[in-house]
Amino acid sequence: MIWLGVILIVVMAMLGAPLFAILMAAAMLGYFSADIDLAIIAIELYRIVDTPLLVALPLFTFSGYLLSAANTSTRLVNLMQSLFGWMPSGLAVVGFVACAVFTALTGASGVTIVALGALLLPALREAGFSEKYSTGLVTTSGSLGLLLVPSVPLILYGVIAQQLDVGQRFSIVDLFVAGILPLLLMLTLLILWTLWRHRGGKIPRVPFTWANLRSALYAARWEIPLPFVVLGGVFSGIFAISEAAAVTALYVIIAEVFCYREVKLKQLASVAIESMVMVGGILLILGIALGFTNFLVDAQVPQQLMQFMQTYIQNPISFLLLLNILLLLLGAMLDIFSALVIMVPLLLPVAVGYGIHPVHLGIIFLANMQVGYFTPPVGMNLFIASYRFKKPLLELYAATLPFMVILLIALLIITYVPALSLWHMDP
Repeated sequence: MIWLGVILIVVMAMLGAPLFAILMAAAMLGYFSADIDLAIIAIELYRIVDTPLLVALPLFTFSGYLLSAANTSTRLVNLMQSLFGWMPSGLAVVGFVACAVFTALTGASGVTIVALGALLLPALREAGFSEKYSTGLVTTSGSLGLLLVPSVPLILYGVIAQQLDVGQRFSIVDLFVAGILPLLLMLTLLILWTLWRHRGGKIPRVPFTWANLRSALYAARWEIPLPFVVLGGVFSGIFAISEAAAVTALYVIIAEVFCYREVKLKQLASVAIESMVMVGGILLILGIALGFTNFLVDAQVPQQLMQFMQTYIQNPISFLLLLNILLLLLGAMLDIFSALVIMVPLLLPVAVGYGIHPVHLGIIFLANMQVGYFTPPVGMNLFIASYRFKKPLLELYAATLPFMVILLIALLIITYVPALSLWHMDP
């Protein structure tokens, strides 16, 4: 009966059954084989819904969808252009920074490519950047903001990791702070490489003028305070994360519906439905995955995996190298939410066994997912960019390769210099 169940699950996966169904079938089969009441899966679903921190996930997601429905992307690009356009290759710098900020706010890499790509790609080509460089920049920069507050994957990692008892306590705020320096490292390396690549070129600059800056600031006057309200409230202790998410959602509604009037009041329902469909899928997968994780814990799979790895891998350096390879492959094959709910419960106990802090692991995990989004042959950003810009995949592979090399260098630094992620935490 057990082997018949395994075969049926494999067939279901090959036929394209939803991920939550595969995980639920595997969990039910595992508990059935161990003669454990299947009600534990329903208990896990309730437990995740009853987590106070989880309130932040739908609220931040709704805020991101609402921002993407307005003209936030246009105002953000104009503001960055007025600030950085005077620099050599200034428009490329604008692209990197604007994509990182927009991805953090909306929580979705694909949305960034679709929303900002239409603005940035023609502007980069008109400014004198090559077609290959411009396409590569837009395709790869869409995932840069995953480490920046209030990134939904960052919050989701915190929710999952805090459900696991690994003996090291941390807060979501620790994760928010931990992502700042690694993101700045990535942006810095990309910008330095861009300046070197276009040295001696004739890329025009946009002269800095106070008039342009004032105009851009005025246009974005209702959106600029948003990060300061959220971050200031959280870091000062005025808001908990869930309260900050509620304030963010309320603020975005007021800004986009009543101040800018770019989203009609009657559109709020459709935006909410669209965003909650995604949240519902995440929560369903998360609840089922936690039920499956409990089975793995009961079966001592993490302990067995730890023993196996310690037999063949003697030090954290080798473990981290293999971890990066695994996560890059996963990032190219799975969406980030599926990768988080499946792999974090397995990897976190093992990583802690090698002396790796959960916060550092979270930053490594998400940094790998950023690169995995455009890792050939099946990185999601490659397909979105191919569809959006009508480019063949092979052309996108070539365009993104230099950016991938730069970000892999940054990834190695983030991995082997934990102080970049843990500088704010007590030793």
